[in-house]
Amino acid sequence: MTGCWKGRFLRRAAALVLVPVAVSVCCWVDSTEAEEGPILQLESKISLGQVSGRIDHLAVDLKRQRLFIAELGNNTLGIVDLPGRKLLRNLTGLSEPQGVAYEPASDVVYVANAGDGSVRLYQGSDCRAIETIELGKDADNIRVDAATHRVIVGYGRGALAVIDAVTRQKVSDIELREHPEGFQLTQTGRIFVNLPDESSIGVIDSVAGKQIASWPQNGRKGNYPMALDYAQEQVVAGFRHPAVLTILAMADGAPIAKLSVCEDSDDVFVDAKRRHAYISCGAGFVDVVDLDAKPVVRIAHIPTAPGARTSLFMPELDRLAIAVPARGSIPASIWLFRPTP
Repeated sequence: MTGCWKGRFLRRAAALVLVPVAVSVCCWVDSTEAEEGPILQLESKISLGQVSGRIDHLAVDLKRQRLFIAELGNNTLGIVDLPGRKLLRNLTGLSEPQGVAYEPASDVVYVANAGDGSVRLYQGSDCRAIETIELGKDADNIRVDAATHRVIVGYGRGALAVIDAVTRQKVSDIELREHPEGFQLTQTGRIFVNLPDESSIGVIDSVAGKQIASWPQNGRKGNYPMALDYAQEQVVAGFRHPAVLTILAMADGAPIAKLSVCEDSDDVFVDAKRRHAYISCGAGFVDVVDLDAKPVVRIAHIPTAPGARTSLFMPELDRLAIAVPARGSIPASIWLFRPTP
């Protein structure tokens, strides 16, 4: 995609003012943005059909430009055609799907189910079911390690399951002290994982297959979302109690920054091009954080919808997708934002 799918990079001033944003969305913006336009432009709302209940995580097939949505409360997987801005279908028969990932080398979609602890596999071309891997309990977040053709799934009372994407078999478990929530992989074989039940961040050596460090987060609870800032070698983690975003050094967990953000956060992403972090929250906001500011500062507080706490930033498409659950007069949908400039 070209044209409006590309952004321009400009530095922003620090002064904040309140201005209206297109399509009835308002946000806190700086004076430069007042002249150039909103930091996140709401581009479209894509209906997910008759979907009820909570919506969990998202994934994308970049080749086909299909967005996958784990519709936990509806026991379905939504599939959206992004260029056409339309729902293609909802796969049924799932059991509280939480995590979803697309593995491009094998063209397979992985869906983790909290209800029965399974990981369901679907062929990317036609979305037909091809395999079920039983993990046992509360299958949750999924990440793809493209370098090793492995798929990592958090599950149970405390483990990361390692699945071989070629054989489609679980090959090992990495034991943890508590159930893992958001986690991220590095090219050096490290895995950083949120362990909210013990208010800590764990550090995993994936080659050795074990946890090698624990970074206690005293006074903070509910660390669900996590992203990595590879350029600055930093871990970016969101907490719910209190509602803060913390930035830690990858090397040793040393604190770098902390700032208040929106409440009930569940996803955070780093926009490496603009040096921004986007954090989506169930309170009905997306916060935008300037990672290069000294100190780090929130530069936008953008209303979305109640319960819209999961999201996916797709840097290749330069779009941020927000999953909006059905509540009252608001239908289940994907709100697609275009970052600017």
